[in-house]
Amino acid sequence: MTTTSSRAGIAELTEIRVREPGRITEGWAARRRRELVGEDGRLLIVAADHPARGALGVRDDRHAMASRSNLLERLATALSRPGVDGVLGTPDILDDLLLMGALDDKVAIGSMNRGGLQGSVFELDDRFTAYTAEEIAASGLDGGKMLTRICYGDPGTVATLEASARAVTDLAEQGVMAMVEPFLSVRQDGRVRNLLDPDSTITSIHIAAGLGATSRHTWLKLPVVDELERVMDATTLPTLLLGGDPSGHPDETYAAWGRALDLPAVRGLVVGRALLFPPDGDVAAAVDIAAGLVHGTRP
Repeated sequence: MTTTSSRAGIAELTEIRVREPGRITEGWAARRRRELVGEDGRLLIVAADHPARGALGVRDDRHAMASRSNLLERLATALSRPGVDGVLGTPDILDDLLLMGALDDKVAIGSMNRGGLQGSVFELDDRFTAYTAEEIAASGLDGGKMLTRICYGDPGTVATLEASARAVTDLAEQGVMAMVEPFLSVRQDGRVRNLLDPDSTITSIHIAAGLGATSRHTWLKLPVVDELERVMDATTLPTLLLGGDPSGHPDETYAAWGRALDLPAVRGLVVGRALLFPPDGDVAAAVDIAAGLVHGTRP
């Protein structure tokens, strides 16, 4: 169980997995859960599902997230800060955080499709290789997230749309959030590029919002783009904005987040690298700024 007395340190995780793998099952069953959103209806979620897609880089460091112990330390710091509502991750990371006792009273979102490995010839094949809706419900997670890249020039896109629609339906049947992250994407010079102009984002919203047999538990995860007020007028679905690959000065990023959070449909942020690997290395300070922006105590 993930009580205070049985919380594992990072150095103990492998031994537990070897000798007591059942502690993971027991831990999920015993985890203290919370409501998805609090009184303000907003969420700050820390994202940690990039490594499973082979995306380890942050800014100029291509292997910034290569150390699991370092990543877990940063995640534990982020989750310990007031105003951080939860985490998004693949089973390996969430199971580690569970054993460490870091997920009590936190929202836990399972990342479902990590098949489109960064830089691969099959990168746009976003098939489901991680959590299933059934496992999300059985473990008491609070939702599932799916990357849904839409490439008009790739016939495989229809399979991604079908799989995402099935996941939306299955998650709704379990009564948990379906977090859909759509992009219109193109392949140029052998690399996949997401189109981040307002009209492309609006088109992706309309396609994503129609996935599944019901939209009652569907949320969107969208990039911060230009003309965001017009973009967000494309949907009534609650939306979390993604932090993206950090670039530029952090103050500019925080200012953009703050402006976006004033829009009614925007209900928070899902941010990974920008908070876990800030330029000055101070994870707690970066997280505190984001928490203030999301929950209204802005610096």
